[in-house]
Amino acid sequence: MASLGAQLCFNHPTREAVARCPDCGRTYCRECITDHDGRILCAACIQKLTAAKTASFQKGGWQNAVLLPVRLAVALFVAWVCFYAVGRMLLAIPSEFHSGAVWDASAELSEAR
Repeated sequence: MASLGAQLCFNHPTREAVARCPDCGRTYCRECITDHDGRILCAACIQKLTAAKTASFQKGGWQNAVLLPVRLAVALFVAWVCFYAVGRMLLAIPSEFHSGAVWDASAELSEAR
């Protein structure tokens, strides 16, 4: 096998190869090779990997169709509980606080000192 420097790019026969794709074994120039999940791969191998991931995601279609609405319902319920709790805390504040009587009383105490 010839050294990598002596080989040419699979897609661009006039360019020198700088890397070899570990999946397909072909050599590529800097434009044709990229880093994907910590591995240097060619575009064709990346496309195969993403197609396999998409197929595995679509394989469990009914699970995704059921889990997505369940997750959404749980998220909405959690948000409702949080807003309800904040509302209850705001209602628990005495009305004197809202009318400004608390602030007036503290101002009178500071003036008296």
